[in-house]
Amino acid sequence: MDNQSPPSEQTAPSLSGDLWGGLASMLVALPSSIAFGILVYSSLGAEYSGRGAMAGLLGAAALGLVAPFIGRNPGLISAPCAPAAAVLTALIAELGSGSNGSALNAETLLPILAWTTLLSALFQVLYGALGGGKLIKFIPYQVVTGYLSSVGLIIAMGQIPKLFGFQKGLPLFAGLTSPELWKWPGLVVGLVTIAATVLAPKLTKRIPAAICGLFAGVAAYFLIGLFVPSLLQLENNPLVIGAIKANGPILEQVRSQFSALVRVDLATLKLVLVPALTLSVLLSIDTLKTCVGLDALTRGRHQPNRELIGQGVGNLASFFVGGMPGAGTMGPTLVNVTSGGRTPRAGVIEGVCVLLAVLLLGPWIAWVPTGALAGILLVIAWRMFDRHVFKLLLHPHGRVDFAVIAAVVVVALSVDLIAASGVGIALAILLFIRDQIHSGVILRKSELGQIASKTLRPGEERLVLAEKGREGLVCMLQGNLFFGTTDQLYSQLDVDLQHTRFLLLDLRRVRSIDYTAVHLFEQIHSRLKERSGSLMFSGMPSGAFVQVQFEKYMEELGLLKEGNGVIIWETMDEGLEWMEQQILLSHGMASQSTQPAFRLSEITYFRQFDDATISALERCMTEISLDAGAKVFSQGDRGDEVFFVRKGSVRVLLPLETGKYHHLITVSSGGVFGEMAFLDNGTRNVDAVAKEPLHLYGLSRSRFNDYSRSDAAVGAQLFARIALAIAQKLKDVNKELRLLEER
Repeated sequence: MDNQSPPSEQTAPSLSGDLWGGLASMLVALPSSIAFGILVYSSLGAEYSGRGAMAGLLGAAALGLVAPFIGRNPGLISAPCAPAAAVLTALIAELGSGSNGSALNAETLLPILAWTTLLSALFQVLYGALGGGKLIKFIPYQVVTGYLSSVGLIIAMGQIPKLFGFQKGLPLFAGLTSPELWKWPGLVVGLVTIAATVLAPKLTKRIPAAICGLFAGVAAYFLIGLFVPSLLQLENNPLVIGAIKANGPILEQVRSQFSALVRVDLATLKLVLVPALTLSVLLSIDTLKTCVGLDALTRGRHQPNRELIGQGVGNLASFFVGGMPGAGTMGPTLVNVTSGGRTPRAGVIEGVCVLLAVLLLGPWIAWVPTGALAGILLVIAWRMFDRHVFKLLLHPHGRVDFAVIAAVVVVALSVDLIAASGVGIALAILLFIRDQIHSGVILRKSELGQIASKTLRPGEERLVLAEKGREGLVCMLQGNLFFGTTDQLYSQLDVDLQHTRFLLLDLRRVRSIDYTAVHLFEQIHSRLKERSGSLMFSGMPSGAFVQVQFEKYMEELGLLKEGNGVIIWETMDEGLEWMEQQILLSHGMASQSTQPAFRLSEITYFRQFDDATISALERCMTEISLDAGAKVFSQGDRGDEVFFVRKGSVRVLLPLETGKYHHLITVSSGGVFGEMAFLDNGTRNVDAVAKEPLHLYGLSRSRFNDYSRSDAAVGAQLFARIALAIAQKLKDVNKELRLLEER
């Protein structure tokens, strides 16, 4: 898992490339498939090693012939793999030892292995059919790396006794400390195999490392056989695989598998359900990890759901012929791609080559030394163990992740792989809750004295809002509102709720909500109602982005029932504007809708002009009245008028490409808008829409130019005040941008 490979050169697919790729990948998959098969079946007894070798070969052939037809991932090679061997070996060890009741014999365990393979294959097909290909990739990496490292350690601990030739049942430590018990020929063969496998990539890129190691181990074995003649006998020789055994022809094998299934009762099926589920998830993860690496090599993109169905069907085929289950494996896949394999055809060719090896090379495969296979498996185990996890100890935050990985490894070694997966996922969930709690759900909290709506208000109204701003509070929330974060949220709001009347919660960045959070909102709203206040929400998310449609969920739980007083606003600005208006009304500021229309002299920009100047300016003005919803102007219109609001308010909106609008500002009585076109006589870049019945003064630049020629001082003053208005709006824009960019 720590191997890195440079991106391969992009070559056009060809039959010759697929032939070479399939042949080369077969040479890598063949020895490891044999080794994994023997690893599993030798747990039943030494006499089952030959049957295990055949199971590994049949599994590689079935997966190679079937999976590419359905998965259709160019270059992917599927074969028996380490996770499958580890899970099945652990299952045999658990049931054979009697830890779940009475110990089961080998003939009883064989149907259980078949059922585990069958169920895991069906689970994989189900994952793909239900669209679970993307979900499996979200399993925490701490769990995955801990699990795979555990698999590596379990394989290593199982192969070291075979490397040294210990008798079955001899404790590992006792054997390692007793050199007189070591079988030196097998140990030498294993060490030669390990050395050749490790050094081969430095010497040649053409021949796969596993093949170099296997050939070196076989050569060492026969060289030693020249001095120890007993090694050259096949019968009763524990240092070689022995005769490859099958249960008869393929049709007979299929019939045998089906008959084995019916011999298992319901109680036994319960024992294999969890191992089968674990095996299916591991094989799926292994396949998808390989697919991601393959995408980086070929610059392609795999279809995870289709690939899971293909792997599941391939494992079904392997089950029917009595083979080992497997997954898309990185080693053979890399060899295939770098050798020219670019289409699913290469995977089929690999399967055909394995099948030919089964038919033609059986007598020679029987002479493969078990020490050589143990050496290959030890190298695989070393590469599976993620040694980079120790770097996590150097960082305070990484130590927690290391603890999760270590817990998975310890449970896997002391209990079993099944329990380890459950412990890992449980710890990952606890870490997720911890991270959610520590990260905080309040992104930003502001009183009305610190934040304002986009409504331009007169100076006296701003003074009141600045003085009484503590009565309104705005909180921008983020993350997940659930039982792990609601207590923290309530604690952070508790002091504010002692004086706040209106609380606006912006939910745009919230991803999920649960019943505990809704209950908290009910408590908060009850406290606000005691001071004639209200709880409000804005930016209510809905649709596919969140698991629950927030508004509907709150309504079903009774929080938004009619007459309850909870208010929902489309945007945060609408809520801010409403809060401001309620505070102004409660402190004696009359609603602008009840005030008479401003005369020109009452508008801030003209208060310092004398009556004669006001009269002259009024002659330059045009009085405009519009109903609510009417447009003053639209984006793209040409015009040179600046508008002064006598009564009512107007919303200035920026049209977006999606057909929606971004609310820039609301201009109320006494305010000004349209300054840019007045200055440059260009096209409008925004829309201006009457929010309520609207009365305006419109000042045309052409008319004003005629007047200012006779009174340049008045013209300079008005331009200065318009510039001041633009400067104030730019400051408001800066505040908005700062809020968006704050980290």
